[in-house]
Amino acid sequence: MRIGELAERTDTTPRILRHYEQAGLIGSERSANGYREYGEQAAVRVRNIRALVAAGFTLEDVRPFLGCLDGDVLAQAPSAEALRIARERLAVMERRIAAQAEARDRLVAALAAAGAHPKA
Repeated sequence: MRIGELAERTDTTPRILRHYEQAGLIGSERSANGYREYGEQAAVRVRNIRALVAAGFTLEDVRPFLGCLDGDVLAQAPSAEALRIARERLAVMERRIAAQAEARDRLVAALAAAGAHPKA
């Protein structure tokens, strides 16, 4: 399939797909006319990359997962490097959640002090 079809099937853009390819996370063959051609498995790989990125992973973080991106990422035992990265990302997410909860609590307190109902 061509890059536009892969982008459509994975709810992304050709630009992002080219970026993934430049990062070495996906590959393509070139047709006679120079167009990128992707195999059917590329859609699974792109969806897995996008899921990891959505979870807070960088493209460099995704690299240790290359061996399992073509299927169910959780079906294979993770490498020590993948576990280390996942723990780091989880810690970052937990710090962000705590910061957001603290900001929310300050805002609720400020609204209550002003006599305003926070849910209005």
